[in-house]
Amino acid sequence: MLGMQVSFSSMFRVGDGPEPINVQAASIEELMQALLLRYPDLQTHIDQGVAVSINGQIFRDDWTVAIPADAEVYLIPRIEGG
Repeated sequence: MLGMQVSFSSMFRVGDGPEPINVQAASIEELMQALLLRYPDLQTHIDQGVAVSINGQIFRDDWTVAIPADAEVYLIPRIEGG
């Protein structure tokens, strides 16, 4: 399992503020599980829809995606469109 820093969109109120947090996860699914264990209130945002940006590529539906060790990871609100 890889350690990484995760940053959050200003829409999310997580932890002590806007600072990135350290998380151990190898995939988006593991990331979400780790975040929910630490911040149960985040479930509301996940229920409303979130996306994960990994090195600038946005993932919305496939949470099996592996996260590279040196990745820039951001949790952002899911934006619908088409």
